[in-house]
Amino acid sequence: MQPLAAEMSLGAARKSACATGRIVWVAVVAVGIVSGAGDSSKRMADGKEYTWESARRACQALGEGRRLPTDDEWQRMAKHYGGVRDDSEDGGKAAYQALLTGGGSGFNAVFGGGRAADGQYARLEAHGFYWTASESGAGSAWFYNLGKGGLILNHHNDGEKVRAFAVRCIRD
Repeated sequence: MQPLAAEMSLGAARKSACATGRIVWVAVVAVGIVSGAGDSSKRMADGKEYTWESARRACQALGEGRRLPTDDEWQRMAKHYGGVRDDSEDGGKAAYQALLTGGGSGFNAVFGGGRAADGQYARLEAHGFYWTASESGAGSAWFYNLGKGGLILNHHNDGEKVRAFAVRCIRD
């Protein structure tokens, strides 16, 4: 882990939020500590993608009661807007639409794709990948995928923790 050359204030966290029940979902735009090197650090400086561990720390750095949401919390939020691909009547299309900017949820999804362990970026402007706090193995965790191709919200249990994805934190 390395601090950014000019650390960004915690106040840089975007104020847009999505509320479901008693949980408020908060977008993380910038937090002072990120992982990566070279071009990856430059890309991550905008706060769009974090490794799994960096995502956990970024949420905690926002203050008491803030954390990375679990898979169950993501499932409940998705269900509130129609559900994910395999748990909805429309294959995850309504939830996908609701989570977009202007979609009514306030979530304002970004389609930043992801960064692989080798530092290569892929699926920019095609997918919005979001970490959960739920591990599925020693080196993997659940993540959610807003895919522009199918216009759906899906979830996967095989996210390699060294990959970098977008983050939404929750506040209890």
